[in-house]
Amino acid sequence: MPISLPFELEVLNTQINIHLLLEYIAFFVAFRYYLYLRRNTKDSINTSNRFSIVLGAAIGAFLGSRLIGYLENPVAINSLKEILSLMNIKTIMGGLFGGLLGVEITKKIIGEKESSGDLFVLPIILGIFIGRIGCFLSGINEFTYGKQTTSFLGMNLGDGIKRHPIALYELVFLIVIFVFFYRARKKNELENGLLFKYFMLLYFGFRFFIEFLKPNTFFVLSLSSIQLLCIACFIYYGSTLKKVFYAN
Repeated sequence: MPISLPFELEVLNTQINIHLLLEYIAFFVAFRYYLYLRRNTKDSINTSNRFSIVLGAAIGAFLGSRLIGYLENPVAINSLKEILSLMNIKTIMGGLFGGLLGVEITKKIIGEKESSGDLFVLPIILGIFIGRIGCFLSGINEFTYGKQTTSFLGMNLGDGIKRHPIALYELVFLIVIFVFFYRARKKNELENGLLFKYFMLLYFGFRFFIEFLKPNTFFVLSLSSIQLLCIACFIYYGSTLKKVFYAN
């Protein structure tokens, strides 16, 4: 039986926010998968430093997701209530880049020199995948829907208009890169740290182009806040991009 969007889950006469529920599941499953990988991987970073890095990533992701979420459509803040409401505005893009900065700052503080991101790649992709299912089921209740389209891919996401189902596009993309990075990790042929860098470049590259299909309203230099963040990521990993281009 087909479901209508936005999908509303009701349990014992109580309405459950399906997106929020799947976000919690995503965090839990991704973290358990990370612990599984670490148990079965020779980690060059000791447990104490690894814990500090995870904590730094969590703090950076929390702050980054809220900041970039706000910058997607910045408005004047006039009260404490409006400041508190910002805690509910978040984006995975800000979370990823904020988490990256949080890790780098933490590593400088504790003096850790080893690359630490490769272990996070597959759990992050899995977590995003589960979260994006929630985005899709939420329809137009979450700003992860696309512009109106006459394409055969268009779907009614809850407002009677055929739109690009951006969340579904991303789910397909995530499956592809999960398989790619899973195989790359098994072969263990990449230099330590490259797996995470390639993930960031691929994911931010995908999001840069998919933003053109979103009905954004706030632009700087004709680009959305997310696209500007993607450019910042490309600049941050400029040396890695050069290696990729020169290798080809």
